[in-house]
Amino acid sequence: MSPKCAMVRKNYIPGRQGPKTSGVRLSEYGLHLREKQKLRRLYGILEKQFRRYYQRASQKKAVTGDVLFQILESRLDNVIYRSQLANSRTQARQLVNHGFFLVNGKKVNLPSYEVRAKDKIALTPQVQKNKYFKELNLSSQKGAVSWLMVEPKTKSITVLRKPDRGDVDHSVDMSLIVEYYSR
Repeated sequence: MSPKCAMVRKNYIPGRQGPKTSGVRLSEYGLHLREKQKLRRLYGILEKQFRRYYQRASQKKAVTGDVLFQILESRLDNVIYRSQLANSRTQARQLVNHGFFLVNGKKVNLPSYEVRAKDKIALTPQVQKNKYFKELNLSSQKGAVSWLMVEPKTKSITVLRKPDRGDVDHSVDMSLIVEYYSR
């Protein structure tokens, strides 16, 4: 950025009053909302679908935050991202939308498809010849998460178990999200 850039000259948000004082604090509601929005954006989910996921999680007898996390991590687009077949969740979502994957031998093109333990995810035969997947080198990348087993040669995935809260380190506080929806 050049020194003439507005963000360099004034590193505060625009507004009639100028820079805000450093003593401004978010309300409790604002903190809850920010955490929920952070998680929604992280997984690329719209509000209505996120609310449905929360309602499903709250009906279970287990800890609501952990169940919500499990539901979000079990989405097919997220599994593709976690197994490093895609560089981002949006790319994984697009790959799933285009019908590049088979789940237990059936073509699935729904990014929100929820995978279960012992599901096998593979590339369709036509896509295995695709330049992107041919050049993708899974063996040189860091290992995928512990609840997935990725076969580098065939680029297939086996879901070993449901994800746990400890499997993935997010900077999201699930208790704030549960409090947001339980108000």
